[in-house]
Amino acid sequence: MATTTTMNQMRAWRGWPIFSFGFRPFFFFGALDAALMIALWVPWYLGIIAIPSMFAPVSWHVHELLFGYVPAIIAGFMLTAVPNWTGRLPVVGWPLAGLFSLWLLARLVIAFSAGVSPALVYGVGLLFPLALTALFAREVIAGRNWRNLKVIVVLSLFTAAQIFFYYENSRYGSSLYAERAGIALVIMLIQIIGGRVVPSFTGNWLRKRKSEALPLPFGRYDRLVMVLSAIALIIWIILPALPMHTPAAGAVLILTGALNLIRQWRWRPLKTFGEPLVLILHLSFLPVGLGFIFAGLVSATGLSGAESAAIHCWTVGAIGGMTLAIMTRASRGHTGRPLTAPPATVFIYAMIMLALAARLAAAFQPAWTFTMIPVAGLGWTLAFAGFCLAYGPMLFSARR
Repeated sequence: MATTTTMNQMRAWRGWPIFSFGFRPFFFFGALDAALMIALWVPWYLGIIAIPSMFAPVSWHVHELLFGYVPAIIAGFMLTAVPNWTGRLPVVGWPLAGLFSLWLLARLVIAFSAGVSPALVYGVGLLFPLALTALFAREVIAGRNWRNLKVIVVLSLFTAAQIFFYYENSRYGSSLYAERAGIALVIMLIQIIGGRVVPSFTGNWLRKRKSEALPLPFGRYDRLVMVLSAIALIIWIILPALPMHTPAAGAVLILTGALNLIRQWRWRPLKTFGEPLVLILHLSFLPVGLGFIFAGLVSATGLSGAESAAIHCWTVGAIGGMTLAIMTRASRGHTGRPLTAPPATVFIYAMIMLALAARLAAAFQPAWTFTMIPVAGLGWTLAFAGFCLAYGPMLFSARR
């Protein structure tokens, strides 16, 4: 029933195809924003250019990744998935265009916010996440889809983290705890949603190949890992307030990382090398566990570079990689293309993994920083610009 009504609603829209389904504008312009964000931030960070924003370079970089790019991709994914979860009609046409306009307005205002009232900038920045969370809450409650209320809780907390970001930044000139909270909530969302789609898509592909070794179904072990992950992420958020060497906190984080790697191993990652669309899901989930381990090593041993490695495992590898994995797969499936990875898609995946490798190299070899950061920025920019070039035509055209 949900599929029929969704398709009827899509066909009823006679305007631009880009507003015929939620994933279209948010995936394309979210990717464009991600490419431009790093293409501008790296030379800004290196002192080559300046951006007329009220935020310092690092704060702007963090804000636009966590509270600009990530909400766009969440919106694209959820606006596509929620109608299937609830059986309700999708948001398309002018309502979708209006929601997208709130997101775009925030990007422009924040980029050119120097000299603008902070209250106005913060207010505009919060319009989109508040509208998005309210929309999803309405749909989930109206559809009585109670099992997905936890996603709404995470989104609400994510909006609260953005509010706290503005508070910290206005009072202290930085937003250390809000940044950590934002990253932690996205990683938790990846564990919730990725914990469904990675084994599901892996299992579907392995069944087509008549494989007998399939991913293990969601069970008690997965619940245990997710609960422990939530506890470990809370510890990581408050770590700056603790003594520099806190072995107990480090042990919890390292244990959580190891259990996440075991969880992923149960999904048969080594059997996915024949299909890049599936392999990239595993390559992008791997940094979740590695990030916990690196974060734990900071507290347990004080390992130099481990803090940066943890943050960039989670942001570049898990967030960047997993969002591209979902964006490419969903864009192909929902526009009537075959679920295969042509060379352009493989290039996108290779570039985001290059960005991760370069950023980790910069973390552990400080002497390489001013070489590896541009390499990481180039890899990231090429990955997202590549998505725009390869997938833009299908996102702007009618479904086949």
